Amino acid sequence: MLGLRTVIYPVADLNAASAWYQQVFQTTPYFDQPFYVGFSIGGFELGLVPDGQPSRDGQVVYWGTLDIESEVERVRTLGAHIVAPVTDVGDGIRVASLADPFGNVLGFIENPLFDKAQVR
Repeated sequence: MLGLRTVIYPVADLNAASAWYQQVFQTTPYFDQPFYVGFSIGGFELGLVPDGQPSRDGQVVYWGTLDIESEVERVRTLGAHIVAPVTDVGDGIRVASLADPFGNVLGFIENPLFDKAQVR
């Protein structure tokens, strides 16, 4: 089994979602078509697909950050709503999740134990 490769969020308005995620991840998409918008985030892919049914009931994907408090606040000011506040889950690992403006859950994790050398 290989590590995380792609996370796909369904959205009703592809253009609005693309613009919002460009602000969140501070990058532009590498693939931008009417049927799919793809971003490369730290070697992994965030994909947006149109005409989807966003839901807070699905899986939560956690994106790494070095300063979870700052990132949660920055993304909140971009229009996200806190679903689960920053929580210490042990061993210095902290997580939080926010609802994007399109109905999906966006997770953040500050994990001092994460070893980038293990990514393959």
